[in-house]
Amino acid sequence: MIYLELFLSFLQIGLFSFGGGYAALPLIQQQTIEVNGWITNQQFIDILTLSEMTPGPIAINAATFTGNTIAGIFGGIIATIGVTLPSVIIVLTLAYFYFKYQNISMVQGVIQGLRPAVVALIASAGLTIFMTAMFGHSEFPIHLSQLRIVSVVLFIVGLFLIRMYKLSPIKIIILSGIAGIIIYPFL
Repeated sequence: MIYLELFLSFLQIGLFSFGGGYAALPLIQQQTIEVNGWITNQQFIDILTLSEMTPGPIAINAATFTGNTIAGIFGGIIATIGVTLPSVIIVLTLAYFYFKYQNISMVQGVIQGLRPAVVALIASAGLTIFMTAMFGHSEFPIHLSQLRIVSVVLFIVGLFLIRMYKLSPIKIIILSGIAGIIIYPFL
């Protein structure tokens, strides 16, 4: 039964996550934490961290890691199929119609109208990740007493190294991991 629930949940995520992998993150969070209670918010952040570090699309990686966390290897396979199946069907269908009708102004209007909604979905996912990393939860209200100082320092240093020295994100991830190995056992 869990496999069917996983497939249907990730099929729904794949069906409604317009705008790419980052747009799927709030839907994955809602389905796995809030609706079904399969994982905790901290597990979700850990899954996102692994999904970001591994090659491939983040939504597919997150689905695979989440399915594996919930129901083992077969659960990861089922979740991955569920999240990708709608995209395959929709992209093939839309590609056919787009190339056939791309010069119609209504088609261009639909594409222009979807852009702000996609930005909002990505911003929502980013804010959730940021708040969980900095405060340990993503719900309002937040209190400064809950601020994780080490996380803030690592964030600021990483942002500084990326913006000022154009350091590769891969190097930032590796340096942050090393810093975490050194710092967090003492907290």
